[in-house]
Amino acid sequence: MMGFLRRTFSHRSRRRFQTADERDGKGRGGTANPALLAHQQQVVHAPAVVTGGAAVHIPAAGTDKDAITCRVLLLDGSDVNVDIPKRSKGQELFDQIRYHLDLVEADYFGLQFMDPEQVSHWLDVSKPIKKQIRDGPPYRLFFRVKFYSSEPNNLHEEFTRYLFVLHLRQDILSGRLKCPYDVSVDLGAYCLQSELGDCDPLEHSPELVSEFRFTPKQSETMEADIFNKWVDLRGKDPSQAETNFLNKCKWLELYGVDMHFVKGRDGAEYALGLTPTGILVFEGSTKIGLFFWPKITRLDFKKSRLTLVVTEDDDQGREQEHTFVFQLDSSKTCKHLWKCAVESHAFFRLRQPTAGKASSSDFTRLGSRFRFSGKTEYQATHGGRLRRASTFERRPSKRYPSRTHSLGGKALSPAKPPHIRWVPESTGQPSIYRALRNAHTSHEPSLHPSFSPSISVQYQRNIPIAHEPWHPALTPPIYLQHSGHTSPHR
Repeated sequence: MMGFLRRTFSHRSRRRFQTADERDGKGRGGTANPALLAHQQQVVHAPAVVTGGAAVHIPAAGTDKDAITCRVLLLDGSDVNVDIPKRSKGQELFDQIRYHLDLVEADYFGLQFMDPEQVSHWLDVSKPIKKQIRDGPPYRLFFRVKFYSSEPNNLHEEFTRYLFVLHLRQDILSGRLKCPYDVSVDLGAYCLQSELGDCDPLEHSPELVSEFRFTPKQSETMEADIFNKWVDLRGKDPSQAETNFLNKCKWLELYGVDMHFVKGRDGAEYALGLTPTGILVFEGSTKIGLFFWPKITRLDFKKSRLTLVVTEDDDQGREQEHTFVFQLDSSKTCKHLWKCAVESHAFFRLRQPTAGKASSSDFTRLGSRFRFSGKTEYQATHGGRLRRASTFERRPSKRYPSRTHSLGGKALSPAKPPHIRWVPESTGQPSIYRALRNAHTSHEPSLHPSFSPSISVQYQRNIPIAHEPWHPALTPPIYLQHSGHTSPHR
């Protein structure tokens, strides 16, 4: 049956999604590819992209005896401690976070937690918190993007788009969302434009870019290209830069893909990726098929076995039914995949959730009585009231020592002629920019910087504990999280 699936996906399309290693003959076979492994761990130690704010405590309305504490890590790295009655359902906690953030378009987001087996789950807002999370109190949860908008331009609120950008930056920096080189350059430039405004070559340099982290394999050449792209973005305000960021991300192959690893009847390992359009099937890192939601007529599970029934047209245009059976490690992980698929189908495919009990004609049968109870993307896009204006604070990005400072070089003065286009040295020398060499030979006083202790202190404030500075042999660079914080991935 998997052979049929491979035949439905053309050789040209399969090659389009292969990595360079696969085209060279490396990376074939049934083992999971590192490009997809980041999706398997739904909650990982993700690098922080912005500096978190102070911890916030929201007390309970009742007595302390009847309250439980939930610690929620937000996308900006802030901790919110919420005290709620011990019999509270997930909806009450989610509402507290939504009110705290002043979030209107809340239907795209959710709260995530880890079970003792390190499997991530979305908090069910219709069930008591104590019955879902075993580790606690205090219960540890993470505020995350649950459903990536299939069209970011339909997000009405600037704050919603900002939260999407934060989550996507974490996905990219952790390696969960792979980006081609040119896309990484564009995204890094959009981030700088949103945070720092217009680039002034008299004040800014690629050395400044090296203080930011955008991708796991960030290089000196990439930082020079990001700087040049940043120069070209003059005039864009933060909202425009973030909209461009999202519109660039939405074309990435794994944008919004919720990946789950399974085994087929043939014993080979596959990955099922839940998307707004359907369920992607990967063999290694090769995309071998896509089940469109309208073509899936049945989705159910029994113990650790997941069953999909898909209708496809044959060569004569006749509709045929095909059954695919996948095996998972346990009944718990199987039910988790099934629930995620039901929610993704309902959110992206339906205009409104189905009401009432299940029937024999339902998209999902057997396995569970679970039904999606939230709003669909159609309802989130077409319903609700829009605010005339909203204000929020954008957190500054987490900063690191610059390349020159980390390598023991002299600090480079930000003052440079505006005609300079930054190009890193192509030699094997450590990270010293060509303009730095020109600065030492120039007769202009402004290009002869003097190192001052105050600059060193300023850099040191941004160095996290145990962080290793730039070194030519370190590829990719090491990124660390704030101590004590763990950030999940969907």
